[in-house]
Formats: sequence, C-alpha cells, structure tokens
Amino acid sequence: MTTNIFPSDAASIVFVIILIIWSLSEIVGGVIIPVLRRGGDRVQRKRGSASALIEWMAVFVVSGILAGKQIAMLPTWSYYIGITLMLLGIAIRQWAMAVLGRFFSSVLGTQQKHKVVDNGPYHFVRHPSYTGVLLLQLGIGLSMQSWGAILIILLIYGLAFGYRMHVEEKILVAELGESYTLYKKHTKKRLIPFVV
Repeated sequence: MTTNIFPSDAASIVFVIILIIWSLSEIVGGVIIPVLRRGGDRVQRKRGSASALIEWMAVFVVSGILAGKQIAMLPTWSYYIGITLMLLGIAIRQWAMAVLGRFFSSVLGTQQKHKVVDNGPYHFVRHPSYTGVLLLQLGIGLSMQSWGAILIILLIYGLAFGYRMHVEEKILVAELGESYTLYKKHTKKRLIPFVV
C-alpha cells in the first residue's frame, strides 16, 4: 500500500521515525536537559513560544494538504534530499541546544547569570537552532515532494521566525547590553554563514 505523498511504504515509515526522533529530541534536548542544568534558576520570562508552535503546526498542515492533493510536485529523488535535510536540521538544532546548555529555553528571555555564548555553531551564526528548524522544515517539504509546500514553508518560517529573532535580539541587547552588541558585530549573520 503506497501512499500518495511518499515513494513507498518504507519511505513513509522512515519519515514518521524521523518525526518521532525530532519530537523526542525537542523534549529531551530542549526541555529536560536545560531544566536540569539550570537547577533552581528560573527563566526571566519575556515572551512565550506560541508563535513557533503555531508555525510548526502550520508547516505540517500546509505541506500535507499540498502533497496529498499532488499540488506542485517534485520528482521522487527530492524525498531523499528531504530526509537528509531533516536529519541535518535535527543535528544542528541539538548541537545548538547542547552548546547553549542551561541558557536554552523555548521562552524568549534571559536567566540568572546569563552570558553570551559565541562558540560552537554560535561562532558562525547568531541563531543556529533556528537554522536547524529551517533545514528540518525544508526537509519536510522536500520529503513530501512538493515545491509548493517549500514556498509556503519559507513564507511561514520567514514571518514567524523572522519576528521571533527580532524580538529575541531586542531582549538580549536590553538584558546583556554591550556584550551582545559586540557579538552581533562579530557574528553578522543570523541563520546561514555568509548569506543571511
């Protein structure tokens, strides 16, 4: 029983397994480990993360609808590139979370004794965890073999994460001051080295 979206049943199972791996990595690397590393320290909450969650849900719904209706389809080989990008996106996001350690939070804000982290992927771009999300979501669109989904993903991602990055950087400049301003001058790109 081959699905309309994926090249084969095995391909759809691989896609679902990667989504499960991604979900578990978000829970462990994005929630449990940072909370354990923080101990009793609390995030000085500034803004919630509802926009990111809404954006992720919109990507799945739109991609699924376009691919399911066979709108703006790509060749079968795009599935394999998409799966590779999904795995790469998860890896980059988890690397960024691990390097931030206790300073990582899905809530925009700072924490007690918060400092600028400029090593690992943060040496190259200011928001590598968002780079990981972008690659993951482009991978979803490619895996579903729909260039229409990819265009919608880029639009939704650009609006949601563009706004989130703007707000996050305003908070970090306000809370961390000169150290973050200097970091912005040193690390000029937000998502992709030498590009954007």
